Amino acid sequence: MLNGHARACDALHAIPSTIEHDTRAKVGMAAKDAGVPFDECDAWQSTNPRYDAAEVRSMWNSYDDGPVKAGTLFKIAAEYGYRINGDKSNSKPAARPNTRPVEPPRKPAPGNGAADVFARCEPVSNGHGYIVAKAAAGVPLDGLRVVPAGDPLHIAGQSVAGFLVVPAYAPDGAMQSLQFIPPPGAGKKVNLPGAPMAGATFTVGPADGTAYLCEGIGAAWACYQATGHRAIVCFGWGNVRRVAEAMRQSDAAARLVLVPDVGKEAAAMKIAADVGAAVAAMPEGWPNNSDVNELAQLHGADALAQLLEDATEPPKPVPRYKLLTRDDLAELPALVWRIRGVLPAVGLAGLYGPSASGKSFLGFDMAAAIAEGHRWFDCRVEAAEVVYAALEGEAGFKLRAQAWEAHKGRNLPERLRMMLQPFKLTEPRDVRDFAAVVPAGAVVFLDTLNRAAPTADENSSKDMGEILVAAKVLQTMTGGLVVLIHHTGKDATKGLRGHSSLLAAMDAAVEVSRDGDRREWKRAKVKEGADGDAHPFRLVIETLGMDDEGEPVTSCTVRADTNSDDVKRVKVPQGGNQRLVYEGIRGMFKDGKSGKPGAPPLRPCIELEAAVTRGASSLTCEPQRRATRAREAITGLVARGVLGLNEGWLWTAC
Repeated sequence: MLNGHARACDALHAIPSTIEHDTRAKVGMAAKDAGVPFDECDAWQSTNPRYDAAEVRSMWNSYDDGPVKAGTLFKIAAEYGYRINGDKSNSKPAARPNTRPVEPPRKPAPGNGAADVFARCEPVSNGHGYIVAKAAAGVPLDGLRVVPAGDPLHIAGQSVAGFLVVPAYAPDGAMQSLQFIPPPGAGKKVNLPGAPMAGATFTVGPADGTAYLCEGIGAAWACYQATGHRAIVCFGWGNVRRVAEAMRQSDAAARLVLVPDVGKEAAAMKIAADVGAAVAAMPEGWPNNSDVNELAQLHGADALAQLLEDATEPPKPVPRYKLLTRDDLAELPALVWRIRGVLPAVGLAGLYGPSASGKSFLGFDMAAAIAEGHRWFDCRVEAAEVVYAALEGEAGFKLRAQAWEAHKGRNLPERLRMMLQPFKLTEPRDVRDFAAVVPAGAVVFLDTLNRAAPTADENSSKDMGEILVAAKVLQTMTGGLVVLIHHTGKDATKGLRGHSSLLAAMDAAVEVSRDGDRREWKRAKVKEGADGDAHPFRLVIETLGMDDEGEPVTSCTVRADTNSDDVKRVKVPQGGNQRLVYEGIRGMFKDGKSGKPGAPPLRPCIELEAAVTRGASSLTCEPQRRATRAREAITGLVARGVLGLNEGWLWTAC
C-alpha cells in the first residue's frame, strides 16, 4: 500500500496545475496539511506556464492551520480521475502534457478593480464588529472602509457586504489590492481576486520612525495603540520578508521590528538577520498562531509596549570583512614564493609565448627545478611536488625527459610526475578526478591551455570565465599553484591569446619571446615583485641515440644564454667612424662562415680585409684616407669588445 505521504503526492500530481487560481490555492493548502513537502508542491506548480517561484513560495508560507484540510486534496484529485486501487494509483504523471486550456492571466471584472471597489465603499466607524473584537477603538480609521449593504461583490461564494476593507498599497503608493475582513462569525477573511498581495502593505499610524511589521491588521492596531509608532500590515507571513527587504532598501537606518505570531519566531529571526531587524516574540506558553493583539487584550497595552521595547536582534554573524591595523599587517605571514620573484607557492599563473618559442621546454625545465629545489636562472627555488600534464606533443615527451637527464647527468627528480592522458578543464569530473591524484600543495602545469579547453572560445568573456573558474577549482582542490601554458595571439606583442580576463585573473605570468635564434623569458606579471627583466636562454640539441633507420634521435634542453649577458656589458658605438663602419659591415655577417679559429661555435665570421673595404665605402672623409680610417675604426671596435678578431676573421660579440 502507498503510505499517506506517497498518496498525497500522487493525488497532487493527478491535478493539472493550470486549474483556476483559487482552486490551485486550495490544493496547496490541502497538500501542506497532508504533509506534502514544499519541493514537491513547487515541482507541481512549475508545470504551470504562469509559474512564479517567488509567488509560490510566498503563498506556501501563508498556508497555516486553516479550514482547508487534506481531504480537499483527494476530493479535487478524484474529479480528475484519481483513484487508489490497492498498491497502485491511477494518477496522471505530472510531466504529461495537459489538454485542458491554460488559465489566462486573471484580471478583476470590470468595475471590480481595487480602486473601483474601494471608491464605492463607505467610511467605517469604531462600532464595526471586527474593530470591537480587536479592542481597537481609537485607532486611525481614515484609510479604512466598509462594504455597503447590498453591494453585489461576492468572493469565494460569500457576499462581502458589511466587511471591513483594508487597502493594500504597492511600494510606489498605488493601490494594489484589498483585504475584506468580516465581523466575527459572519464569514471568512478574503482578498480581492485577480489582485495579488505580493509586496503590498498598509500602514497604521505615522509614516516614519520605528516600524513594527505584523501579519494582520489586528496585531498592527495593538502595536500602534501600545507605542504610538507606525505598524505595517503585511497581509500574511509569506509577505513579511519581501516587505522587510523593500523597507530596508529604501531606508538603511530605519528601526524595523518583526512581530511574528506564535510559531513563526525562528523564521522571523532568519529574516531579521538578513535585513538587519529586531524580533518581538510572544512570551512562551501561548498557543500556536496567537498574536500580540491577544496579549494586549489579556495583559494590557503596557505589557505589549514592554514586549516591543525588549525586541531582540539575532546574533550578529562573524563579519565578512576585517579591518587591519598597522600591527595586524606586520603580523601577517610573508608571501611564500615557489620560484623567488617569479612564481608564488599558491595561486594561478601563466607561461605564454608564440609557437616554437620554446615555452614548453622552458616550462618543463622550470617544473624539474621546482621538483629538485635547485636554483632556476639564478632564482631561489623552494622544492615542491610537481605534476606536469603534457596535453600537447605527448609522443615526444619521453625524449624531452631523456634529454634533460642527459644534459644534467642525473635522473629526473622523484617529486616530478607526468600525466599524458586527455584532460579537459571544462569537464567538472575531469577536474575532480585529476585533483584526486595530485599531491596536496603541488605545482600543476597544464601544457597547453588550448588542449585543456579545446571547445572553448578563448575570445569569449563567458567561456574564459568558465575556464578560469575551473582552473581556480583545481587550484583550490589541490592547495598549490596551477600554471597554464598558453599561446600568444597573431600579434605576439599583445600578450596572451584570448580574452583579457585571463591575464587579469593570474597571480603571476611569464612571457616567452623569440627573435630568430634569440629566445628570452621575462616576468610579465608578478604580484609583490619586479617584472620586465629579460632572461635569455638557448635550446640545445641533445642526441639520444640512433633509430632503426640510422637517423639520430634528438630533443632539446634549456640553457641560460650567458653570451647575451656579456653583450649587455659591451658599449655599442654611438658616433664617429666606428659607428659608420659598424653599420656598414653588420649586414655582411648574415652570409658569414662559422667554425673559424677563436670564434664562438656557429658564430658567423667575415674576412678582415673584406670588412675594411666595405667599411671604407661607408665613410665620408677624403677618399684616399677612407681605408686607413676604416681599419682604425675596426681596431677600436675590437678593442672595445664589439667585434672579435683572430687570424684575419671578424665576428660580432652577440
